[in-house]
Amino acid sequence: MASHPERQPAPAGTDRDAETGQSVLLGVVVGAHGIRGQLRIRSFTGEPAAIFGYGALLGKRRDGEAGRSLTLRPVGTAKGGKPKGDVVMATLDGVADRTAAEALKGLRLYIGRDALPALEEDEFYHADLIGLPVELVAVDQVTGGRLGTVKALHDFGAGDVLEVTREEGGSVFLPFTRAVVPVVDIAGGRLVADPPAELLESGAAGDEIADSAVRDDAE
Repeated sequence: MASHPERQPAPAGTDRDAETGQSVLLGVVVGAHGIRGQLRIRSFTGEPAAIFGYGALLGKRRDGEAGRSLTLRPVGTAKGGKPKGDVVMATLDGVADRTAAEALKGLRLYIGRDALPALEEDEFYHADLIGLPVELVAVDQVTGGRLGTVKALHDFGAGDVLEVTREEGGSVFLPFTRAVVPVVDIAGGRLVADPPAELLESGAAGDEIADSAVRDDAE
């Protein structure tokens, strides 16, 4: 979950599947750890270790394949060093050495959407935000126009930040706060943003934007 009390997206991706209707990406195997078959898994859940609380997961390498049921057992946690989640260590039945563990690199781990807890008001899954168009707030009843499309959601350590691919090219980073993103209309398939002009003009890096969001929230 995000730290901001008004905007709390639960970090999980989605993958549509003909058999399951909709499944949610909880993590991906990123490599082996040690020589005893331990796996390094990048977890996309709010708390990295929460990936172990969903029971059997469906492991798939690509969209459309049937996949296989897997039950992970936790070993430990290590910082992933990237904004898309933390790395946890796990063991898996039948994987007893480094070679077997490395062979699973890239395996994606899913759970059925209906197995996820219901969201509270102003909570959103990351995947429900990715790909949504971002409109600028209307001024004096005149449309503000389209800013771009949500490419990703990052946490640089000071709250969630939307990366928006702009219509004219390039990206802009917007703090995911009620002040900057006042409308999140998942059903309608859009976000409405009201960013300060300097955010659109400065091209500031994501961590700089996040720092400014913390200062704004503290005021």
